[in-house]
Amino acid sequence: MFDGWPCLAARGDGAVLSLAVVPNARRTGADGLHDGALRVRLNAPPVDGKANEVLVAWLADALGLPRRAVRLARGATGRRKQVEIDLDAATVAGWLELNCIKP
Repeated sequence: MFDGWPCLAARGDGAVLSLAVVPNARRTGADGLHDGALRVRLNAPPVDGKANEVLVAWLADALGLPRRAVRLARGATGRRKQVEIDLDAATVAGWLELNCIKP
């Protein structure tokens, strides 16, 4: 847990973000917290890794990072996922503050 965000943890020089994804949504975006994870709605079906691709691309774009700086670490086939981010946890927490509902 980092700065009151149960979905965020520091790991080395980077961060790990726990996510609860909802595929087949009308639009892609963060939708608050759910059971200790950041809920993200994805405008993609959970077929052939398309939802994972949309998730990584959206998160990299939202954080202003190249796509290679965001990696799916766990949960390739499930709705609960962990993403490794090559950005310090304090910066990710700041992004959460601006773009998500405060815990």
